[in-house]
Amino acid sequence: MTKTYRDWSTDQNYLFPPSPHDWLPEGDLVYFLLDTVATLDLAPIFAHYERELRGQPPFHPRMMVALLLYCYATGTRSSRRIMRRCHVDVACRVIVGEDIPDFRTVSDFRKIHLARLEALFVEVLKLCALAGLARVGTIALDGTKMKANASRHKAMSYDRMKAEEERLTKEIADILAEAQATDNTEDLRHGPDRHGDELPDELARRQSRLAKIQGAKRLLEERARIEAAEEAARRQSEGKSPPATPPAEAVPGPKDQINFTDPESRIMKASNKGWDQCGNAQAVTNEHQIILAADVTDQANDVRQLVPMVDQARANLDAAGVKDAIKAALGDAGYYSETNASSLEQRGIAPYLATERLKHTEKVASAPRGRIPAGLSAKQRMARKLRTKKGREMYARRKALIEPIFGQLKPVLGFRQFSLRGLALMRGEWRLMATVHNLLKLWRHDQKVAMAR
Repeated sequence: MTKTYRDWSTDQNYLFPPSPHDWLPEGDLVYFLLDTVATLDLAPIFAHYERELRGQPPFHPRMMVALLLYCYATGTRSSRRIMRRCHVDVACRVIVGEDIPDFRTVSDFRKIHLARLEALFVEVLKLCALAGLARVGTIALDGTKMKANASRHKAMSYDRMKAEEERLTKEIADILAEAQATDNTEDLRHGPDRHGDELPDELARRQSRLAKIQGAKRLLEERARIEAAEEAARRQSEGKSPPATPPAEAVPGPKDQINFTDPESRIMKASNKGWDQCGNAQAVTNEHQIILAADVTDQANDVRQLVPMVDQARANLDAAGVKDAIKAALGDAGYYSETNASSLEQRGIAPYLATERLKHTEKVASAPRGRIPAGLSAKQRMARKLRTKKGREMYARRKALIEPIFGQLKPVLGFRQFSLRGLALMRGEWRLMATVHNLLKLWRHDQKVAMAR
């Protein structure tokens, strides 16, 4: 060969031990996260370990938090894959050094401290406020159906529960009667002192399934009463007549379902993929696409989420030192109700809420000229408001503010399904992802500022 190539050897020896820090560019995400985690208030996590002085020293909480945030920000959430990356990934080695945590350690840390990690959302929002990214004016909110950690084939409707309860009760009675007849026969043959107090396998299985169905049935009935009470309170607040059936007497509909794997998840329409067990993940963002509030609900409809999400965003902004910042709120037709629009106006927030869904090919018609006719309903006034030039311009910003959030979290970071079960844990997981999203926005903002200098 006549061509000269650079020297290459996989067995290269070093005069001094190399540092992983030398193998990453100066502005890498891992350095930003290490600097950020050093400023976060992790006192509640430290307090958990300070109470126990026995045993081996635990891994440093700041190291564990930095590792979780970095891996979540780069699309890795499995504890086993995180451990694997600590062996082969330079950035993870920068965080953990030579002391690599076991996957069970990573999993337990996340499980034990999920509520404390959830609280980091406001801590990071404060940093975004210091960088000028939490300035608001206009917010947009939306929800996305996120698959739960449960199969829709493990769900059962209330109607079928009643039929299964009757069937299993009859089968258990038949098995018990058969067992009693067998005992009577054997007593006559062997005497009354025979031992054999264990349950037949098929009886134990049926009793266990019956108990599970009866428990799920009670949960559905309690859920129906709670929802009926909420509906009655809403009708009363709007000056409407109370429902015909008192909340205490409400019963589930025949098709109402509950899932045995995760009873707090619900069957929902998941975009174009049909129906599945899901949680409805809610988010509120500003013009910098910083998530100001995040929550998960078991209600497929968004209409009851508008006021709680706006109030949560205001509380988070107050905690971050940004006062009275929200001036207008943008939401699609799923959030519109007369009560919601009125509630926003009472809070000094101008509502821009769609009153109906349009096809992608449809365009919003221009508002008629002249004065607003007397006698228009609140819904008609809102529809007319969105047809004005200002209304069209304001509402057109909605999709640019909120829709990219879900694109960045789901396709880019791969967060399409909850790993944990139960609303509280799903909520903690969603807020942890929202925290990671805000950290990535803050990191990219810092990079732009550094390049502009």
